[in-house]
Amino acid sequence: MQVALDPALRIDTAKVFAVYGKGGIGKSTTSSNLSVAFSKLGKRVLQIGCDPKHDSTFTLTKTLVPTVIDVLESVDFHSEELRVEDFVYEGYNGVMCVEAGGPPAGTGCGGYVVGQTVKLLKEHHLLEDTDVVIFDVLGDVVCGGFAAPLQHADRALIVTANDFDSIFAMNRIVAAILAKSKNYKVRIGGVVANRSAGSDQIDRFNSAVGLKTMAHFPDLDVIRRSRLKKSTLFEMEPSPELERVQHEYLKLAEALWAGADPLVAEPMKDRDIFDLLGFD
Repeated sequence: MQVALDPALRIDTAKVFAVYGKGGIGKSTTSSNLSVAFSKLGKRVLQIGCDPKHDSTFTLTKTLVPTVIDVLESVDFHSEELRVEDFVYEGYNGVMCVEAGGPPAGTGCGGYVVGQTVKLLKEHHLLEDTDVVIFDVLGDVVCGGFAAPLQHADRALIVTANDFDSIFAMNRIVAAILAKSKNYKVRIGGVVANRSAGSDQIDRFNSAVGLKTMAHFPDLDVIRRSRLKKSTLFEMEPSPELERVQHEYLKLAEALWAGADPLVAEPMKDRDIFDLLGFD
Protein backbone atom coordinates (compact mmCIF):
# COMPACT_ATOMS: atom_id res chain seq x y z
CA MET A 1 0.00 0.00 0.00
CA GLN A 2 1.30 3.46 -0.93
CA VAL A 3 0.79 6.38 1.47
CA ALA A 4 0.50 9.70 -0.35
CA LEU A 5 2.85 12.52 0.59
CA ASP A 6 1.27 15.79 1.69
CA PRO A 7 2.22 18.21 -1.14
CA ALA A 8 2.94 20.89 1.46
CA LEU A 9 5.82 18.78 2.78
CA ARG A 10 7.70 18.46 -0.50
CA ILE A 11 11.34 19.54 -0.49
CA ASP A 12 11.62 21.74 -3.56
CA THR A 13 14.67 23.86 -2.82
CA ALA A 14 17.49 21.30 -2.48
CA LYS A 15 18.89 18.18 -4.06
CA VAL A 16 17.78 15.29 -1.88
CA PHE A 17 19.55 11.95 -1.48
CA ALA A 18 18.41 8.94 0.56
CA VAL A 19 21.02 6.40 1.69
CA TYR A 20 19.90 2.80 2.21
CA GLY A 21 21.58 -0.54 2.86
CA LYS A 22 21.81 -3.55 5.12
CA GLY A 23 22.04 -2.84 8.85
CA GLY A 24 25.63 -2.28 9.95
CA ILE A 25 26.93 -1.81 6.42
CA GLY A 26 28.22 1.72 7.05
CA LYS A 27 25.37 3.98 5.94
CA SER A 28 26.04 6.56 8.65
CA THR A 29 29.77 6.62 7.89
CA THR A 30 28.97 7.01 4.21
CA SER A 31 26.32 9.68 4.81
CA SER A 32 28.43 11.78 7.19
CA ASN A 33 31.53 11.76 5.02
CA LEU A 34 29.46 12.44 1.92
CA SER A 35 27.90 15.41 3.74
CA VAL A 36 31.37 16.75 4.50
CA ALA A 37 32.44 16.19 0.89
CA PHE A 38 29.47 18.26 -0.31
CA SER A 39 30.37 20.97 2.23
CA LYS A 40 33.96 20.96 0.92
CA LEU A 41 32.47 21.72 -2.50
CA GLY A 42 30.87 24.82 -0.99
CA LYS A 43 27.36 23.40 -0.62
CA ARG A 44 25.04 24.04 2.31
CA VAL A 45 24.27 20.59 3.65
CA LEU A 46 21.63 19.15 5.97
CA GLN A 47 21.89 15.53 7.14
CA ILE A 48 18.82 13.85 8.63
CA GLY A 49 19.30 10.63 10.58
CA CYS A 50 16.29 8.33 10.47
CA ASP A 51 17.11 5.72 13.11
CA PRO A 52 15.80 5.36 16.69
CA LYS A 53 19.38 5.01 18.00
CA HIS A 54 20.07 8.51 16.61
CA ASP A 55 23.75 8.02 15.83
CA SER A 56 23.80 9.12 12.19
CA THR A 57 25.45 12.48 12.88
CA PHE A 58 27.62 11.85 15.94
CA THR A 59 30.89 11.96 13.98
CA LEU A 60 29.81 15.39 12.74
CA THR A 61 28.62 16.79 16.09
CA LYS A 62 30.80 14.68 18.46
CA THR A 63 27.71 13.79 20.51
CA LEU A 64 24.35 12.03 20.35
CA VAL A 65 21.99 14.94 19.78
CA PRO A 66 18.33 14.87 20.92
CA THR A 67 15.87 13.60 18.34
CA VAL A 68 12.95 15.48 16.82
CA ILE A 69 10.59 13.13 18.61
CA ASP A 70 12.38 13.80 21.92
CA VAL A 71 12.00 17.56 21.60
CA LEU A 72 8.41 17.35 20.35
CA GLU A 73 7.52 15.18 23.32
CA SER A 74 9.12 17.73 25.66
CA VAL A 75 6.61 20.37 24.52
CA ASP A 76 3.67 17.97 24.36
CA PHE A 77 3.90 18.01 20.55
CA HIS A 78 3.21 21.76 20.30
CA SER A 79 5.74 22.36 17.54
CA GLU A 80 5.17 26.12 17.58
CA GLU A 81 7.03 26.23 20.91
CA LEU A 82 10.25 24.92 19.42
CA ARG A 83 13.22 26.96 18.29
CA VAL A 84 15.61 25.91 15.52
CA GLU A 85 18.41 25.28 18.01
CA ASP A 86 16.21 22.76 19.82
CA PHE A 87 16.52 20.22 17.02
CA VAL A 88 19.16 21.39 14.50
CA TYR A 89 22.84 21.19 15.41
CA GLU A 90 25.86 22.43 13.48
CA GLY A 91 28.48 19.80 12.79
CA TYR A 92 31.93 19.69 11.23
CA ASN A 93 32.55 22.18 8.40
CA GLY A 94 29.10 23.70 8.81
CA VAL A 95 27.04 20.58 8.06
CA MET A 96 23.65 21.00 9.75
CA CYS A 97 22.49 17.89 11.59
CA VAL A 98 19.05 16.61 12.57
CA GLU A 99 18.20 13.28 14.18
CA ALA A 100 14.60 12.38 13.40
CA GLY A 101 14.80 9.38 15.70
CA GLY A 102 11.97 6.90 15.69
CA PRO A 103 8.92 5.74 17.61
CA PRO A 104 9.34 3.44 20.62
CA ALA A 105 9.52 -0.19 19.55
CA GLY A 106 6.16 -1.59 18.49
CA THR A 107 4.26 1.67 18.99
CA GLY A 108 4.37 3.64 15.76
CA CYS A 109 5.60 4.21 12.25
CA GLY A 110 8.88 5.69 11.09
CA GLY A 111 7.06 7.49 8.30
CA TYR A 112 5.32 9.72 10.86
CA VAL A 113 8.71 10.68 12.31
CA VAL A 114 10.12 11.60 8.89
CA GLY A 115 6.99 13.61 8.10
CA GLN A 116 7.16 15.56 11.37
CA THR A 117 10.84 16.29 10.81
CA VAL A 118 10.33 17.70 7.31
CA LYS A 119 7.32 19.68 8.57
CA LEU A 120 9.43 21.30 11.29
CA LEU A 121 12.22 22.12 8.85
CA LYS A 122 9.76 23.78 6.48
CA GLU A 123 8.01 25.71 9.26
CA HIS A 124 11.35 27.21 10.26
CA HIS A 125 12.34 27.88 6.61
CA LEU A 126 15.52 25.82 7.02
CA LEU A 127 15.20 24.06 3.68
CA GLU A 128 15.21 27.35 1.80
CA ASP A 129 18.88 27.89 2.74
CA THR A 130 20.00 24.33 1.97
CA ASP A 131 21.60 22.98 -1.21
CA VAL A 132 21.79 19.29 -0.28
CA VAL A 133 19.68 17.12 2.03
CA ILE A 134 20.90 13.63 2.92
CA PHE A 135 18.55 11.14 4.59
CA ASP A 136 20.44 8.34 6.38
CA VAL A 137 17.81 5.62 6.75
CA LEU A 138 17.53 2.73 9.20
CA GLY A 139 18.89 -0.61 8.00
CA ASP A 140 17.25 -2.48 5.17
CA VAL A 141 13.72 -1.93 6.48
CA VAL A 142 11.67 -1.02 3.43
CA CYS A 143 8.18 -0.92 4.93
CA GLY A 144 6.04 2.13 4.21
CA GLY A 145 7.45 3.98 7.23
CA PHE A 146 11.14 3.76 6.57
CA ALA A 147 10.63 4.05 2.83
CA ALA A 148 9.14 7.51 3.54
CA PRO A 149 12.37 9.41 2.70
CA LEU A 150 12.04 8.05 -0.83
CA GLN A 151 9.01 10.32 -1.21
CA HIS A 152 11.32 13.32 -0.81
CA ALA A 153 14.47 12.09 -2.55
CA ASP A 154 15.72 12.79 -6.06
CA ARG A 155 18.19 9.89 -5.94
CA ALA A 156 18.62 6.88 -3.69
CA LEU A 157 22.06 5.43 -2.96
CA ILE A 158 22.47 1.83 -1.85
CA VAL A 159 25.45 0.95 0.34
CA THR A 160 26.54 -2.67 0.09
CA ALA A 161 29.46 -5.00 0.68
CA ASN A 162 30.78 -7.76 -1.54
CA ASP A 163 28.79 -10.50 0.19
CA PHE A 164 25.51 -12.37 -0.19
CA ASP A 165 23.58 -10.84 2.73
CA SER A 166 24.35 -7.24 1.75
CA ILE A 167 23.44 -7.86 -1.88
CA PHE A 168 20.28 -9.72 -0.90
CA ALA A 169 19.23 -6.65 1.14
CA MET A 170 20.17 -4.39 -1.79
CA ASN A 171 17.79 -6.32 -4.02
CA ARG A 172 14.91 -5.69 -1.60
CA ILE A 173 15.77 -2.01 -1.50
CA VAL A 174 15.77 -1.87 -5.31
CA ALA A 175 12.22 -3.27 -5.21
CA ALA A 176 11.15 -0.61 -2.69
CA ILE A 177 12.62 2.22 -4.78
CA LEU A 178 10.94 0.84 -7.88
CA ALA A 179 7.58 0.84 -6.08
CA LYS A 180 8.03 4.44 -4.89
CA SER A 181 9.20 5.63 -8.32
CA LYS A 182 5.76 4.90 -9.75
CA ASN A 183 4.32 7.83 -7.78
CA TYR A 184 7.35 9.96 -6.86
CA LYS A 185 10.41 11.42 -8.60
CA VAL A 186 12.94 9.23 -6.77
CA ARG A 187 15.24 7.09 -8.90
CA ILE A 188 18.26 4.94 -8.11
CA GLY A 189 21.49 6.95 -8.36
CA GLY A 190 23.88 4.07 -7.89
CA VAL A 191 25.69 1.69 -5.55
CA VAL A 192 28.38 2.42 -2.98
CA ALA A 193 30.66 -0.57 -2.38
CA ASN A 194 31.80 -0.37 1.23
CA ARG A 195 34.11 -2.40 3.49
CA SER A 196 35.15 -4.54 0.53
CA ALA A 197 38.54 -5.34 -0.92
CA GLY A 198 36.96 -6.66 -4.10
CA SER A 199 33.67 -6.11 -5.89
CA ASP A 200 33.22 -9.22 -8.04
CA GLN A 201 29.88 -10.23 -6.47
CA ILE A 202 28.57 -6.65 -6.54
CA ASP A 203 29.62 -6.34 -10.18
CA ARG A 204 27.84 -9.60 -11.03
CA PHE A 205 24.61 -8.45 -9.39
CA ASN A 206 24.83 -4.94 -10.89
CA SER A 207 25.22 -6.40 -14.37
CA ALA A 208 22.23 -8.68 -13.87
CA VAL A 209 19.78 -6.00 -12.64
CA GLY A 210 21.01 -2.79 -14.29
CA LEU A 211 22.91 -1.03 -11.51
CA LYS A 212 26.36 0.56 -11.41
CA THR A 213 28.88 1.32 -8.67
CA MET A 214 29.51 5.03 -8.09
CA ALA A 215 32.16 4.69 -5.36
CA HIS A 216 34.24 1.95 -3.72
CA PHE A 217 35.60 2.17 -0.18
CA PRO A 218 37.85 -0.66 1.05
CA ASP A 219 37.80 -2.07 4.58
CA LEU A 220 40.45 0.21 6.04
CA ASP A 221 41.26 0.46 9.74
CA VAL A 222 41.25 4.27 9.54
CA ILE A 223 37.50 4.11 8.86
CA ARG A 224 36.92 2.04 12.01
CA ARG A 225 39.15 4.38 14.03
CA SER A 226 37.31 7.45 12.77
CA ARG A 227 34.07 6.18 14.29
CA LEU A 228 35.80 5.44 17.60
CA LYS A 229 37.33 8.94 17.58
CA LYS A 230 33.90 10.43 16.81
CA SER A 231 35.38 12.09 13.74
CA THR A 232 34.74 12.21 10.05
CA LEU A 233 37.44 10.91 7.73
CA PHE A 234 38.23 14.50 6.75
CA GLU A 235 39.44 15.20 10.30
CA MET A 236 41.77 12.23 10.72
CA GLU A 237 45.57 12.45 10.57
CA PRO A 238 46.65 12.55 6.91
CA SER A 239 47.99 9.46 5.17
CA PRO A 240 48.14 8.33 1.54
CA GLU A 241 45.36 5.76 2.01
CA LEU A 242 43.15 8.31 3.78
CA GLU A 243 43.69 10.86 1.00
CA ARG A 244 42.50 8.27 -1.54
CA VAL A 245 39.31 7.70 0.47
CA GLN A 246 38.68 11.44 0.84
CA HIS A 247 39.19 11.87 -2.89
CA GLU A 248 36.67 9.11 -3.57
CA TYR A 249 34.08 10.88 -1.40
CA LEU A 250 34.71 14.18 -3.18
CA LYS A 251 34.33 12.46 -6.56
CA LEU A 252 31.04 10.91 -5.40
CA ALA A 253 29.74 14.30 -4.22
CA GLU A 254 30.74 15.93 -7.50
CA ALA A 255 29.00 13.22 -9.53
CA LEU A 256 25.81 13.46 -7.49
CA TRP A 257 25.75 17.25 -7.67
CA ALA A 258 26.28 17.17 -11.42
CA GLY A 259 23.22 14.94 -11.68
CA ALA A 260 23.69 11.19 -11.59
CA ASP A 261 21.79 9.57 -14.43
CA PRO A 262 18.83 7.60 -13.08
CA LEU A 263 19.21 3.84 -13.25
CA VAL A 264 16.37 1.58 -14.31
CA ALA A 265 16.92 -1.65 -12.38
CA GLU A 266 14.74 -4.73 -12.10
CA PRO A 267 15.00 -6.65 -8.80
CA MET A 268 15.65 -10.37 -8.96
CA LYS A 269 13.70 -13.21 -7.40
CA ASP A 270 15.25 -14.46 -4.15
CA ARG A 271 16.12 -17.85 -5.63
CA ASP A 272 17.75 -16.23 -8.65
CA ILE A 273 20.10 -14.21 -6.40
CA PHE A 274 21.03 -17.42 -4.59
CA ASP A 275 21.89 -19.04 -7.90
CA LEU A 276 23.70 -15.98 -9.27
CA LEU A 277 26.18 -15.24 -6.50
CA GLY A 278 29.09 -17.30 -5.27
CA PHE A 279 31.95 -19.26 -6.78
CA ASP A 280 31.72 -22.02 -9.35
